[in-house]
Amino acid sequence: MTDSAGTPADPDLPAGDTPQGRSQEEPGAPDPKEEPEPGAVPENDAPQDSGDEGKADAGEDSEGGGRDGDQHGSDGKSAAGAQTWADHPKDGSASRRKRPWMRWAALGASFLVMISAGVGWWLYKKLDGNITTDTSAAAELKVYEKERPTPVAMDAQNILLIGSDSRSGDNRKYGRDDGGSQRSDTTILLHLAADRKSATAVSLPRDLMVEVPKCRTGDDKETREQFTQFNSAFELGGTACTIRTVERLTGIRIDHHMVVDFNGFKDMVDAVDGVEICLKEPIDDKDARLELPAGRQTLNGEEALGYVRARKTLGDGSDTERMERQQKFLGALVNKMQSNGVLLNPTRLYPVLDAATKSLTTDPGLDSLRDLYDLVRSMRDVPTDQVQFLTVPRQPYRQNVNRDELVEPDASELFKQLREDKPVAVVPADELKKKEGEKEKAQDEKPDDAGSDSGSPTPTPTYSGSSAADDLCEQ
Repeated sequence: MTDSAGTPADPDLPAGDTPQGRSQEEPGAPDPKEEPEPGAVPENDAPQDSGDEGKADAGEDSEGGGRDGDQHGSDGKSAAGAQTWADHPKDGSASRRKRPWMRWAALGASFLVMISAGVGWWLYKKLDGNITTDTSAAAELKVYEKERPTPVAMDAQNILLIGSDSRSGDNRKYGRDDGGSQRSDTTILLHLAADRKSATAVSLPRDLMVEVPKCRTGDDKETREQFTQFNSAFELGGTACTIRTVERLTGIRIDHHMVVDFNGFKDMVDAVDGVEICLKEPIDDKDARLELPAGRQTLNGEEALGYVRARKTLGDGSDTERMERQQKFLGALVNKMQSNGVLLNPTRLYPVLDAATKSLTTDPGLDSLRDLYDLVRSMRDVPTDQVQFLTVPRQPYRQNVNRDELVEPDASELFKQLREDKPVAVVPADELKKKEGEKEKAQDEKPDDAGSDSGSPTPTPTYSGSSAADDLCEQ
């Protein structure tokens, strides 16, 4: 065929039909907008007889953007050069050229996900493995199940926190080693409200005179029931004996327990970069290994441990005053963790969890990282001013001023409020004395025939204490 005949005729096309590549100015050229006849070959499928490389699409590269006679010669070649159908880029070829890069990117992302998952799993197992499970206490409590209190508020949680005073191993430098025996240096009953809008921590004095029930010792012997100081329960029968003593004293069912030794506390303080306190006077206590100036300062773990354990050189040297100092420091620690976003920042939370779990012994209900995480998560929205600390109402024991006894009916009222998951309030000691004075004055001025106002709501019981929101330097 000659050039005047155009592209080779398709045997299925009627004679004289012109392919769509022709200029619309040629006589008899079909309208480019019309659909091709059945059997017609579209332009992109029609072969071109040019062997030279040109532009990928002459119509797309032209300034006018169309396919007209000004851009194509009579032989079907573009003005920029000839091009065959074999050289014409097929649809999706650019995407295929990019696919190797996409495959590498996907492979790299998958590798990072696998590495992250592996590291995360390793960290989880490490923290989970740090926790020691106290199965013996659970077994003994099961034996005495019939004498234990029945839970009243089902969704509330009562957790007994025990600070171990063992002087063996790493703790030897804090005092005399008595052969590794453990004593309950600090015991706190932590009540978490069912709605998780408040948490109340009640300190139980170690010198409080209480009834200690019969308990099994480590060598499977049974002790006698006795009236003695509270921390003897832990030394005689361990955690289970302490739990049963607290339940008998308060009537509150203990759901879980945690035993933390000195090093766990110290490492937790270091993990949050220290805790700020304020001292009115300097401290120089060789027994507590503590020497601090007066004023606002941040304590590291070693200093914090000495601060909460110091007794002889601070205040009146009483255990009650030391408990109040411990409560305020724990409140400052909670405030530091919440205000700095530790609980919501995995990078900062991991060292805290690592320090806590290494020195933590719990019952089987709290012996996994998942259990502890659920517990912490349920508490993280509690306002700091509703994280309250107080000591059970106590006074010097009438037969020995070096021991304590409960103040009634105040102590029983506190235990009843917690048992029934009802609110309690705490205020500083001086403010409480002021309120009590005003209350007594109002009672004295009240007419004898006024009677009781039964229609008024029962006021929330108020006790001497502090909250995590308190600033230790403003008290």
